[in-house]
Amino acid sequence: MKMNKFALAASVLAVAMLSACSTSNPDVIQRNEAQRMSQVQDATLLSVRAVTVDGSQSGVGAVAGGVVGAVAGSNVGGRTEGQIAGVLVGLAGAAVGNAIERNVTKEEAVEMLVQLRNGERRAIVQAKGSEVLTPGEAVILVTTGGKTRVMRAPPVSSVNKS
Repeated sequence: MKMNKFALAASVLAVAMLSACSTSNPDVIQRNEAQRMSQVQDATLLSVRAVTVDGSQSGVGAVAGGVVGAVAGSNVGGRTEGQIAGVLVGLAGAAVGNAIERNVTKEEAVEMLVQLRNGERRAIVQAKGSEVLTPGEAVILVTTGGKTRVMRAPPVSSVNKS
C-alpha cells in the first residue's frame, strides 16, 4: 500500500509539472489565437542576442512536491514519527518541486531589436524558433491579443489590379 501511495503522488507531480509548462516559441500558436486577425508591421532587424526566460513559479511544483514528500515521509516509522517525517519531508518536497518547476519552464530565447518603417524602435523577446534571423533582415511583427512575435518577412509580390 505504501508503494501505491508514492506512485500515485509521483504521477500527480508529473502531470502537474507538465500542465504548468507553456512556451513563447514563435512556431507554436495558442488555440485562442487561431482564426483571429493579427496586426502586421514591417520592420528591419537591428540586433539579436541570446537570453534566458526565467522559469515560472506558479506554485504547482511546490504543491505537487509537497504532496509527494508528505506521502513518502508519512510512511517512515510509527504514527508519531511518520507524522513528523511527513511534515518535514513534505516541506523539503515543496522546495524541490518549486525548483523543478522553475527549471523545467525556463526557456532559451532571443531578444530582438527592430526598427519600424516610421523609425521607431522596439525590443521583443521570444523563445528560439526554427527561423534564424540575422541583423539587417526584413522582418514582420505579428501582434495578436497583445503578444508579438517576429518572423522573416515574406517576399513582396506585386498585385495586379484590373
